[in-house]
This record gives sequence, structure tokens and C-alpha cells, in this order.
Amino acid sequence: ASATEASFNWMGFGAAMGSNLTFQSRNVLSKKVMTGDMKKGLDNINLFSIITIMSFCVMTPIALAVEGLKLSPANLSAMGLDPAVILYKALAAGLFFHAYQQISFMILERVNPVTHSVGNCVKRVVVIASSIVFFQTPVSTLNIVGTVIALSGVFLYARVKSAKPKAA
Repeated sequence: ASATEASFNWMGFGAAMGSNLTFQSRNVLSKKVMTGDMKKGLDNINLFSIITIMSFCVMTPIALAVEGLKLSPANLSAMGLDPAVILYKALAAGLFFHAYQQISFMILERVNPVTHSVGNCVKRVVVIASSIVFFQTPVSTLNIVGTVIALSGVFLYARVKSAKPKAA
């Protein structure tokens, strides 16, 4: 459904698919670590903390190499931006994203990774639908068909998951 959008490009699509693959792989591997016995397994808070620290250590040098010091107060002021506002918004976004990820790990500890992924898909559909309503974005027939397919998949998964297995 996104292929008809004016801003669609294959590089962005590939990056989104790569992101989906890595996040779902992280969920599966995290679940395996969380379900280990207490001597080997970690609870969701400790595992999330370790992953966050490791991510910071890996991504900070990359961010500095790619972006350098473009976000210095002098550069922000030169672009006509208020550094204090940018700092406040960046900290707020980081705090909310951290809380979202922490809650996600708490949910992952209680459900299997597939259920978690399906819930994430539902969240995406709700966010997209809400933004369409809020920003009054025009929606094409292809967009509607794509949304219906996604919601149908979620519905069918829920039906299959809740069906009792038949005795063999």
C-alpha cells in the first residue's frame, strides 16, 4: 500500500524490513534468555538494561562518525533553532521511547514472541489510523486494502491462537 506514496523509495523500504527483522530477532533471542533457569536467565529489566548499555556503546561511535558535532549549540543556533528546546524535546523523546521499550520487554516476558509481534503490528495499525484521522491524510483504496489485510491477519492469528487443539 505504501508503494504508491510520493515519498516511497526502495532503500527506505529495505531499511524498514531490516529493522523489522532485527527487532523480531531480538525479541525471540531475548525471550530465550528470559526463560532460562535463574542461574542463566535474566529478568526483563536486567536484560533490557544490558541491551541498552551495549547498544549505547556500539552506536555512539557510529553516530559521532556519521553526524559529528552537527548538533552542537552553535550549529543549532546557526540553523535558527533553540538548543534548549531541541535538548528538551530530545530528552522527552528518549524518555518516552525508553519507557515504551521497557514496557515492551515486560510484555515479552509474559507472552511468546509471535504474540508480541502481532501485538506490535496492531499497535502500528492503530498509530497509522490515528494519524490519518488526526492529520486528515487522504487515503487511497490501496492503503485501505493494505490495512484490511493487516487487520485480517491479526484477527486470524487471534482466532487460531485461541482455538483449542483437537485430541488426536
